[in-house]
Parts: sequence; structure tokens; C-alpha cells
Amino acid sequence: MTTISQDGVKAARTCSVIFVALVAVGLLCSAHASPITKADSQRLDITAASRAKRNSRIIEECMLVGLEEGTYFYKSRGTGDVCGVYLISQPDEAIQVSFDYLDVDCDVNGLVSFVDGWELGGELFPSEVDAPLEGRVHEFCGRLKKKVFQSSGNAALIQYRVPRRGNGFKITVRYTKNPTPCNILVDDVSGLYTLRNHGRRSNCSITTIFPASVTIAQIAVGIKGSLVPNRAIETGVLSRCEKRGSRDYVQIGGAQGLDVTKLEVEDSVCGLDSNPRLPASHILCGMTTVRMVSSGLTDNSITLAISQISDFDIMPTLMCDLPL
Repeated sequence: MTTISQDGVKAARTCSVIFVALVAVGLLCSAHASPITKADSQRLDITAASRAKRNSRIIEECMLVGLEEGTYFYKSRGTGDVCGVYLISQPDEAIQVSFDYLDVDCDVNGLVSFVDGWELGGELFPSEVDAPLEGRVHEFCGRLKKKVFQSSGNAALIQYRVPRRGNGFKITVRYTKNPTPCNILVDDVSGLYTLRNHGRRSNCSITTIFPASVTIAQIAVGIKGSLVPNRAIETGVLSRCEKRGSRDYVQIGGAQGLDVTKLEVEDSVCGLDSNPRLPASHILCGMTTVRMVSSGLTDNSITLAISQISDFDIMPTLMCDLPL
């Protein structure tokens, strides 16, 4: 983790402001096709694309983000490019994709895959350490009449390579209620979000695709009976919980990609506080992540106010190293 000081910020400001400003306008990333092939890096303007209204029912762009509910058609022009449709819904929703029709020639290495989550630059959300890859990637080709997939969270990806001109597919996208969301991808500028483990041994995270300020609005992590707050037993927000040996804690940090194993952590917190009054964390990284690690021994929850950093004169509490 990079240590931040006034001198350090001034020294790095010229480069970091230019880089993070670009990220804030539209994430610079590469869309590799690990389930299909190692494709060359491509630029994906997530922020702009995810807010665009998709009135067209024909998929024409190779990299597309944020479809509305409905039916869509793709017909190959014969380029053989590896392309992707990045889907994102509300935090309390899952994504259902129905392949109503598919005609993709296997003999010319045509292939389509559905990924539960997102994949950018060879990195996955949710990360494999928190959500094993088994059962999350489905690959197919040939002729299909009907095949339905559903994501576990609010992010999903359709990757495809269709070399034969005229081949293609028809999909229907639906967003369904998810009563127990665990991993949440955020593309909104600001909002209030809650992570819960629902008493399970599972790691859950919120990841924004922009530099963000994070404020803890409520925390109940690592305390037995903590879902019934009682000020008499509140511990306040405790710091350095992972280093203290706690089995339940929340990491606050950032990275330039989706892989949480590369997360630069500002702090790991735990405890019980129904109204903490802590200063915000300002994470000046390509992506901001709050990751809750749960042993399953306690019911854990944390509520966070998250907003995009638009003022780059703000003093960061964590600044990620610039990519080489």
C-alpha cells in the first residue's frame, strides 16, 4: 500500500490526476476473453456506455455495456473478433439471460460463453478467491433453440466469437429480484449500500468502477448478536482487525483491476456501531472495493455511503500505484 503524505501527493499529482480523471470519465481497461481466447487489449468506456439508453434491439458494437430488459439480436459480419456484452443491474437484482436462438459454427472456432460476473483484463468480479470459477462460465456453439442462465449477483457477461458471416444469436435479458445479494458492482455516481453475509461463511464485496469516497454508516461485524444493536454493548469501529487476528472483518481499499488479491488495503475494520462518526476514506484508484470477510460464526453487516471522487484536489487516504 502506498503511504500518503502531503509531499507525496504533490509529487504524484500531475500523473495521478490525469490518470484518475480518465478513469472517472470512463474506465480504461482491457476486455480479454479468457473463457474463449487471449484477445488483444481493447478500451471499454464503462461509465459513458452504462448510462446510455439502448433503444436499438440489434447488437452492433463489439463492446457493449448496460442493456435494458428486452430481446436483442446479433448477426456476424464475419470479422471473427472476440466481443462482449457487459450486463449490470441494480444491487438487489440478478440477471437472467435466455438464448432463444443460437447458430454459431463450431468448425470455424465459433464460440459463445456466459460468465457469472465480469471479466476485465484477465481479472474476474467476483474474484475467484471469493467465488470459485467452477459453474460460473458456460461455453457452447452449434445450434441451440433455448438455453437460460442466471447470475448470482448484479453483473454478468456474454462473450462471443462468431467468425462465419451470417451466424448469430438472439437473447432475452431480464432483471430479477435477488433477496440475498453478496457481491455488488457499482456504476452509479453515489448511493447507500449494505453488505450482509446472512449468517453464512462467505466473503462479499462492493466494487465501484471509479475512484470513490467511502463512509461507514453502520457496522456490525464480528460481534455475536450484532444484528440487534444495543448501544450498551457497542464497541465502536475497530481498526486493524485482520492484523489483530479477527476472523470477521471488512477491508477498505482499491486497485487498478478487479482482482481482490491485488487490493491495496487502507484499513480492515470490525466491531459494532450504529452511528459511527468517522471521516470518509478517499480511495484514489481505478476501482474502489469494500470486502467483507465472514467466518460464518456471526451475522455480519455493514452499510456504506459511496460517492464518486470528482474533486481531484481532495486529499486521498489511499492512492494506488500507477500502472507501468
